[in-house]
Parts: sequence; structure tokens; C-alpha cells
Amino acid sequence: MSKDLMRYDLLAQEALRGVVRAAIVRAAEDGLPGSHHFYITFRTRYPGADVDEQLLEKYPEEITIVLEHQFWDLASMDDAFEVTLSFGGAPKYIKVPYAAVTSFHDPAVGFGLKFDMGDPEAMPATPPGQLSATGTDADNEEPAAAGEVVSLDAFRRK
Repeated sequence: MSKDLMRYDLLAQEALRGVVRAAIVRAAEDGLPGSHHFYITFRTRYPGADVDEQLLEKYPEEITIVLEHQFWDLASMDDAFEVTLSFGGAPKYIKVPYAAVTSFHDPAVGFGLKFDMGDPEAMPATPPGQLSATGTDADNEEPAAAGEVVSLDAFRRK
């Protein structure tokens, strides 16, 4: 089997991040419909992330935020989203690059996605619009095993 020069693994991850982006765009424009709400886990120190220092002290690697009732000013850009959330009764602004998201879950419908971020110490800054699912340089990374298929069944409610 020849080397995957198309990098289908990264293309698939980028496409799935587009699902996260589209969900946030809809929520920002129209609010969350019905009982939908989002659990979003992301790397707090990912390049481009803007997280309050107190939150960084408490969550130095990763944090899960919930977009359900108490959030304000949700906005989506091409490469990131921003929101104000209440932590301990105090509002905190957060900016999250889509490339920093490690998981997305909407428990109202049992939908979820997990992203392979690779080694957090080796994660370079990803240029805007170029989403890296593994946090590694695509030119220096070995391709995924031939015939590897990503199944969404693992994220569905049984």
C-alpha cells in the first residue's frame, strides 16, 4: 500500500471539527434549540486560547465547559469561538481555537466527538484555517495505518 499523501486522517478530523463549528455558529445565531446543550473539552494552554489566569491555575492542561443556561456573548470566528461563562458566580471570558477542542458532546441527543491531540508538549501553533487533529507537523508524521476507519458508533448512545 502506498503512503497516504492526501492525509485523509487529518482531512477527516478537520471535517469533524466543522461539525463543532457549525453547532456553535447555530447556537450563537439562534440560541440552543430544545434541550440541546454542549460539553466542550479543550486544551487550556493551546496557542490562541484565552483563558483567565485563575482558571489556568485550576485547570492547567484541559477544562470542560458547558454551554447550557449561563453563558453570554457566544460568537464564532473561522478558527475559534468565544464565550463568557459564570465560574463561581463571576463572569469569565474564554476564547477557544477549534483546534484546541479535544471533545464535544451534546447529551440531549447522545452525540459526541473525540479528537486525537497527540502529545501536548509537542503541539505547535496551528495556523488559522489549518486545523491539525494530532497537534503534529503533517509533513513529519507517519501516516495512519492503512485501512483505518473512524466509526461514529463509539459515540452513540446504546
